Amino acid sequence: MTPRHDPRDDGGWFAHPALSVLLAVVWLLLRQSVAPADLIAAVVLGLVVPRLTHRFIGPAANPRALGTALRFTFVVLWDIVVSNVTVARIVLNPASAPKPAWVPVPLDTQHPTAITLLATIITTTPGTVSCVVDDAHGQILVHALDCDDPAEMAAQIKQRYERPLMEIFG
Repeated sequence: MTPRHDPRDDGGWFAHPALSVLLAVVWLLLRQSVAPADLIAAVVLGLVVPRLTHRFIGPAANPRALGTALRFTFVVLWDIVVSNVTVARIVLNPASAPKPAWVPVPLDTQHPTAITLLATIITTTPGTVSCVVDDAHGQILVHALDCDDPAEMAAQIKQRYERPLMEIFG
C-alpha cells in the first residue's frame, strides 16, 4: 500500500531543498548582488515559497544517481540542438516530405517525476510532442514530425531518456 499525501502537511521549512537553493541562487543572480539585504531576501524566498507551494507540487523527488543526471542533462541538451537543426532543414527545404507519425512508447517506469520529465523532454525536443500519458495502458503517446520507423523511435526514446530517468529516480 502506498502512503497517501496528507493535504494538511505543510512539508516543513525544507520540504524542497533543491527548490529552496535554486530560488535563492536565481534571486541573487537576478539582483546581481550579494549585499546583506539581497542575501536575506534570497533566504526568505528560498524558505517561504517552497513551504507555501508544497501542497501544490507534492513531496520532493530524491534523485539517486547525480552523475547519471549530469550526463543525462548533456544528452538532452545535445538532442535539442540536433533536433533544432533537423527541424529547420525540414521546414526550410521546400522539397522535404516529412512523414508524421504517432508513436506509442510503452513505459517501464511508474515514478511520477520520471514520467513528467520524460513527457517534458519529449515536448521540448523540436519535432516531437508528448500528447497523452496513458496510465491505463502504461504508455506515452508521442507525435513526431518526421518518423520512418515508429518502433525504432520508441526504442530510442526508451534507451536515451527513460532508462537514465529510471536510474536517477528508481
